[in-house]
Amino acid sequence: MVLVIGGMAVDEAPNDSRNLFHAAPHLKEAAAHFSSMSPKIMPSQGLLYLHPREYAAVMPQDKYVTILGTDDCTTNLMIVLRHTGSGAFCLGCVDGADTVSGITPLIARIQELSLGYPEGRLELHLIGGFLDLRGFSERLVVYVLHAFQKEPVEVDLVLACVGDMNTIVRNELAWPIVYGIGVNVKTGEIFPATFPDKGPDMALRSTRQFTGNVQLMDLYDTSNGVLRVGPIHYPPSRGIELWLEQADDILVAHLSFAPEAELPNFPMKARSALKHIRDHPFPAITIFPDNRPRYFRKDEAGNWIQVRFC
Repeated sequence: MVLVIGGMAVDEAPNDSRNLFHAAPHLKEAAAHFSSMSPKIMPSQGLLYLHPREYAAVMPQDKYVTILGTDDCTTNLMIVLRHTGSGAFCLGCVDGADTVSGITPLIARIQELSLGYPEGRLELHLIGGFLDLRGFSERLVVYVLHAFQKEPVEVDLVLACVGDMNTIVRNELAWPIVYGIGVNVKTGEIFPATFPDKGPDMALRSTRQFTGNVQLMDLYDTSNGVLRVGPIHYPPSRGIELWLEQADDILVAHLSFAPEAELPNFPMKARSALKHIRDHPFPAITIFPDNRPRYFRKDEAGNWIQVRFC
């Protein structure tokens, strides 16, 4: 009994989002307020952007990162953990049940950063997904809730902008309301957001969504202000050229979990990742010859620049 809702530890995690909101009306009110907020367009200054299957933990004292963020989420679920004692934040983006195994490292990472802070609890915010036609988002929410229920630490669920509370119907089709969020690690504010800047190695990092790399990747070292990508490995694929020859609507129909509500930039992002897989069929040789991550650090203008880091 480690998932706490409304100040009470629950015996079992809810089996769907509607039951969750029925049992905890305050969560429904909080979700309604959150989904009513207009998304902010965030600059690259102080930004650490996360792609699906990535997570990062940041202390409020970090001198490089002010905003944790992710967007372009349709069925993906954005997980925010905060330790109320240390002020540490951890943001992760999961896109399937296979990536839920990454929840344990998220908790371990934020606890590691919060050592020495005896007071405080873990707060959980779940944002994203909607009532898609295939029910993918709903199953993912349930997977995540049950995963947290099994953890050996108390986690207080304070926001769940998911399911029906993150769904709007247009032209008889369901769409997500919130596609992305920002987390201000200095002030503790969490808000809907979009990000023109997706960070370094965008195509390389996006390949993990198409190559079976389901494990969540820890992206950032807050102690040294260093972003690390990889090493990322995948087998060569013979079908890439065939995919690249397809029209945009075919890519959306076959590569998206919710093609009926996908964003217009999905084909561009998919093609970028597929071209990278085609151009680098053996990343262990062409990108990670020493099997070490690629390291980046913010410059004075707020841009990520590649650096050597031992």
